[in-house]
Amino acid sequence: MRPIATILHRSLLLALLLPVAALAQQQTAVPSTTPPAPLTGAETDTSPHVLEPFLATYAVYKDGKLLGEATMQLVRQQAPRWRTDLVMHGTRGLMGFVGLNAEQSSVFDDLGEVYRPITQATVNKSVFTRKQTVGIYDWNSRAANWQGDIKESRRRPVPLQDGDMTGLLINLAVIRDAAPGKTLDYRFVDDGRVRDHRYVVADERESITVAGMPYNAMKATRSKDNEDTIIWVVRNVPSPIRMLKRENGKDVYDLRLVEYKGVE
Repeated sequence: MRPIATILHRSLLLALLLPVAALAQQQTAVPSTTPPAPLTGAETDTSPHVLEPFLATYAVYKDGKLLGEATMQLVRQQAPRWRTDLVMHGTRGLMGFVGLNAEQSSVFDDLGEVYRPITQATVNKSVFTRKQTVGIYDWNSRAANWQGDIKESRRRPVPLQDGDMTGLLINLAVIRDAAPGKTLDYRFVDDGRVRDHRYVVADERESITVAGMPYNAMKATRSKDNEDTIIWVVRNVPSPIRMLKRENGKDVYDLRLVEYKGVE
């Protein structure tokens, strides 16, 4: 007979791994009430950042070649709870051939200056494999645990510190915190791993055109060993304008914003 704890853990795993794409379709898209921040006047906006639900669509590139599409969304739940999802679908090239799809979902509490993770679910699928993991952040015991298709060495509880975040939450935090010349320090606790993430925001804004619209974007860069992660963000745009990851000088993925909308 299986231990009751094992059955409960597996039930929780299945509950948290609802298809993120299906959840996105449940949201009703409406035109954003906050227009995209253009080149003119973006520098003068110093209003405090407030989370607002959104649904953003991205084109996914690698080395300049279009490989697929992605969606990012932020969903309001019962205060102070929110959920953010990122879904990538391969439609061209090797990604399309093997049917590669990746889904991530973080449930968290917005505590003002802190985005506190509650759960993190990840699913990586192809025509050949399916891997899924779930992380539970227990702030009462101040420990995080992961289950699913994860290495045994990463199943050990990870002690939690105030300010710990998942990768998805760090993306939102960069949007909230970025300012020209500022250094942003976060602690990444995800998938059984703990890493310090430091982003350095360029002193000058960078002109970047997305879907034919010019933006005056802040460029935040994290570099460690042979890996670079770059996020471009703009005031009044709730999702990143562009997200680029490089390893050994080669693009791993390049997400470029196509459009975003408010949701309710």
